[in-house]
Parts: sequence; C-alpha cells; structure tokens
Amino acid sequence: MKNLAATLLIGLCAFGASVHTAIAQSGPLRIEITDGVIEPLPYAVPNFVAETPGSNQISKDMARVIAADLNGTGLFREIPAKAHISTITHFGNPVQFSDWKAINAQALITGGVSVSGNELEVKFRVFDVFAGQELGNGLRFKGTTDGWRRMAHKVADAVYGRITGEGGYFDSRVVFVSESGPKNDRKKRLAVMDYDGANLQYLTDSKDIVLAPRFSPTGDQVLYTSYETGFPQVYVLNVGSAQRRVLSNQSGTMSFAPRFSPDGKSVVMSVTDGGNTDLYKMDIGSGKRTRLSQSPSIETAPSYSPDGSQIVFESDRSGTQQLYVMSANGGEAKRISFGQGRYGTPVWSPRGDLVAFTKQNKGRFHIGVMRTDGSEERLLTASFLDEGPTWAPNGRVIMFTRETRGADGASALYSVDVSGRNLKRVEIGGGGSDPSWSPLQ
Repeated sequence: MKNLAATLLIGLCAFGASVHTAIAQSGPLRIEITDGVIEPLPYAVPNFVAETPGSNQISKDMARVIAADLNGTGLFREIPAKAHISTITHFGNPVQFSDWKAINAQALITGGVSVSGNELEVKFRVFDVFAGQELGNGLRFKGTTDGWRRMAHKVADAVYGRITGEGGYFDSRVVFVSESGPKNDRKKRLAVMDYDGANLQYLTDSKDIVLAPRFSPTGDQVLYTSYETGFPQVYVLNVGSAQRRVLSNQSGTMSFAPRFSPDGKSVVMSVTDGGNTDLYKMDIGSGKRTRLSQSPSIETAPSYSPDGSQIVFESDRSGTQQLYVMSANGGEAKRISFGQGRYGTPVWSPRGDLVAFTKQNKGRFHIGVMRTDGSEERLLTASFLDEGPTWAPNGRVIMFTRETRGADGASALYSVDVSGRNLKRVEIGGGGSDPSWSPLQ
C-alpha cells in the first residue's frame, strides 16, 4: 500500500451525535441517519479547479470519484453539471450562493488540484448553501499522482463526516475470495480491492482452495484458510509483499476460521483435534496456543469485540447452530440468539453495539443484526443464499456474499446499509465471496 501524507490546514468542524435532515437557516447542514426513509440530500460537486498544467484530467476524475462515493451511500443525490448556473474557476473566489440555491443544491463541494512532477496536492471546501457558510474549514492532502483516487476517497470521507457526524469508510479496502469458472470446478484466489471494487489486485494463485480472509487491525496483513496441504490450515500473508507463512501447523490438527484480536497480537481460530472442534487463541509472536472452549460440540467463526474483552462465535452445543458470547480468555458462554432458524458467521460491529450474522430459516438465508445481548434482531436481506457479513470501518454498512440458485449459480459481493436500505452489488468484474473490510487507511 502507498503512504499518503495528509496536511491539515485548519481543523475539521466537529459535529455532535444529534443531527437533523433539513437545512437550518440558523445552524449547520446535517443529515439524520435513522431507520426511516431518508430523502437523499441534493448537493453539487463541480469539477475541481486545475491549478497547474497537467492537473486538468485528475481534477475532473477526483470530482467524479467523490460524487460516486457520496451517491453510493444512498444519503446524497448529486445535481448534474448541466443544471449548474455558476462555475467555479478559482478555488479562492467567493461562492455565489444564490446561484446554487436556485438549483436547490443544499451542499456545495469545491476543490483545487495542483501537480508538480509526480507530486499531487488537493484542497477542498464544503459549503452549506442555504445558510451561506462554510462547514468547517479547508483541508489539504498531499501525495503522488498515482494515489489520486485514494486522495479523492479521503475528501469524500471528510465531506461525509461533516454532514452526517459519523466517520467515513471510503478510504478503505476489502480482501475477498475471487471466484471464476463453473460451479462444479470453481477456481478461487485471494484478492484485495478498494471498497468500491477499483484497484483489484490478486494475492494468491488459484491452485489451492482458499477461504475466509481477514484483515489485520492495521490493514497490512491478512489471515486466511488454505487447503494447500490437503486439509485446512491457517496462513498469514503480508498484503504489500504477498509473502506468507503457516500460522498453525500442529501435527494431526486442522485449523480454520481465523480472526485477529483488536491489538493484532493474537489470533482466535477453530482447531479440530481428535474429532473435536474448539476455539483456540494463538499469540502471534511466540506461537503459544491457549484453548478457550471445552465442549464436545463444534465451535467456530469467532469474532472479537472492539475492546478485545469478549468473543462472539457460533456453536451447535444446543442442538442447532446458534450464537454465543464469552470472555476472550475463555470460560462460560452465554447464548444470545433465540429466534427461529439457525445462526452463524457472527461479526462484532466496530462500534461495539451490534453483532451481524447469517441466518437460515424456512429455506431462505438472511443477513441480520442484533444487539450484543441478542435483543432487537433485525433481518436486512433475504435470498437463496446470503452469508458472511463484514462491517465497514464506521459500522454503518455491511458487505456480504450472495449466491444465485442452480447449477449455473454464481457468488457475488453485495452491500447494504445497517438499516436495511441501499442494497446493491459491488462491481468487481467477476465472482466473489468471503469479504473482509479493512480499517480506514
């Protein structure tokens, strides 16, 4: 991954947790994100001003990526350029708010781009049109020209944060299993991409079956399960160099379903030994393993709480596949799923307030969320096969795998807002499964 130096001109405007949907004449522009229907906020993002020779195309491209990020949330609606009355010809010129009010733009994003050799600088501002004032103050990012797309995502994250009061998720990546070929001879390899499907890179070849990749807390390593030796073993791979090593290779055992602890120092996984499958924690530095569960049932799909104190996992100890929570050090587990059907693949939200899961009931699969005590269960999707949720860094969006029915059925990646709105396919140019979202970069 490329490093990006960010220089803050003046601090971002800080918003509280309480936000509202309308333009307030006496206050800042806000969007209230609730479970109800939201009318997307109309905004304008003219092409950024090209301030140096050679920056014209990048200035246009950056504005388009920013617009795609915001539009993709379902919370924003861009007013097309053909409807604009004003043009932005100089980043520092005063804004003619009346021209933007006339086309009902409630927010306006302006920017300037300069290029010097391989160095790129972008600066931007966000305006509350009806209040006639800037939201916060200007922000500037510096990097290289080949990192322009990532810089656009950073701008979009800042805009999203100023208007919603929540953290963004555009400057993030997703590791997943890329799939190709017919269903009876499916080729699988690890791949990584920007959250929106761009900048796709392959991390492994398709010689061996690979499953369940999981990003480290710093986003530079990936855990995954491989059948390279003929039975499942956990590997850890460096995303930058693609170097990998076996993380667990104790004779006579199988390991799978790994996940990093929040501090990145240990890994929790399922280990099958002597026909029994339990959860184990492994210290990455020393390789020491600690058994966390002591049950004749199958324990798998563990996920840490954000503070690292608890683990949610799936188990069939009650006779059917259900969700349980226990201390990260092991011990007694508490069941949290009590609805009809089977529950699996739980993942703790980055906010710590929810658990996402896969549910199977009456021949249908669902992606759902519940409180960490099992209350307030909500199903967000329903299809022939939806499974394997992963959270965006801000805890607002969930990505998952959807597979279609029949002999020609294929897997694809989809995302949905945590409220159940804005279900859409992630365009990756092929099949995909087992996504894992990185932290913000």
